[in-house]
Amino acid sequence: MVKKTVLKNGLRVLTVPHHDTKAVTVFVFVGTGSKYETKKQNGISHFLEHMFFKGTKKRPTPLEVMETIDRVGGMFNAFTGEEYTGYFVKVQYEKASIALDLVADIFFNSLFPSEEIQKEKGVVIEEINIYKDNPMRRIDDLWKQVLYGDQPAGWNTAGSKETVSAFSRTDLLSYMHSQYVSSNALVCVAGNMKEENIIKEVTKLFGRMNGTEFKGKLKVLESQKAPCVLLEEKKTDQTRLALGARGYNIFHPARYAQEVLATMLGGMASSRLFLEVREKLGITYDIRTESDSDTDTGFLVSVAGVPHQKAEVAIQTILKEYQKVALRKASPAELKKVKDHMKGAMELGLESSEAKASFYGMQELLEKKTMSPEQVYARIEKVRAEDVRRVAEALFVKKNLNLAVLGPAKNKEHFEDLLS
Repeated sequence: MVKKTVLKNGLRVLTVPHHDTKAVTVFVFVGTGSKYETKKQNGISHFLEHMFFKGTKKRPTPLEVMETIDRVGGMFNAFTGEEYTGYFVKVQYEKASIALDLVADIFFNSLFPSEEIQKEKGVVIEEINIYKDNPMRRIDDLWKQVLYGDQPAGWNTAGSKETVSAFSRTDLLSYMHSQYVSSNALVCVAGNMKEENIIKEVTKLFGRMNGTEFKGKLKVLESQKAPCVLLEEKKTDQTRLALGARGYNIFHPARYAQEVLATMLGGMASSRLFLEVREKLGITYDIRTESDSDTDTGFLVSVAGVPHQKAEVAIQTILKEYQKVALRKASPAELKKVKDHMKGAMELGLESSEAKASFYGMQELLEKKTMSPEQVYARIEKVRAEDVRRVAEALFVKKNLNLAVLGPAKNKEHFEDLLS
């Protein structure tokens, strides 16, 4: 159902028709994010994303930009990651032209007024403050820091107060002209549409996008010879911890076995860690294990919030479950449950037009190819119990373990001893 069209300037256009809906989503992806930044630029991808909604030649004020979609009852948003930045507008399918026009307008005609840049610095700095004050969000940043340290993969996507405060209009324009080029972007439109009309409109609106080369990212340096602990002391009501190991990137053949392993450990309410740490011990409200894979990095991590005095037993229990899954193969019944859960959750998650656009667009952006949901399900089905055990055995080696801790604890050595 997915059609890929490449314009003369190299811009990729994906159309995903879905006629059993009255919605259409226009999603524009750019292959740049915090991994593409220098230390001085840290946070500029995210800040630039904010500034695209601050006025264009056609819509000079932020209000006029927002009212364009509000008037038709649509929705729009944007996000920045380590390797991508995305912008989407969802409207009734009859309003697809409005959505395309708005996204093209902010891409090619944004004004970046100096007064708005200064105001937005305050907004983004408060966003950074929110993340630092939120333990559930902060632990994710600390986890990246313990894995990658002082390099782009370990930096905060939003940047720091210092880097954000220093951004100039010239900095933003220079970065945009470097990264926002047709060879590094794609447009994905999903929902109720006439494909030939969409292709014609995208060609008209985006055919003038600059086709020059973009600046690549530095290679991520990964070297670990012993367990590593990062402790951030903070007065909190519970200790937040993230415990896991480096894993596989999206191109590695063990990627899907890693995802099955993560789901088995903590990806659902009947997962092993949920049952052991929440149901049996009763020491957490939420615990999750997730698998993350980018083009050049990957990891598996379990995250939980526990009473301060129970941090040690939580860590020991997680490590015990890591050891169990590395030593013994899962039963056929458990493996089937995990696979059925993954496929069912994915199927439900792909019902909306924006989810479909994101699903196909992210694949094309990062992997330069797309698979259908059915093809992904087939990859999941091919994972054997021995594959899961072998991945666990490879990942959960003592020297590969990493732990991030957020709370009032001060004894880093104690946590290092637990990992050893």
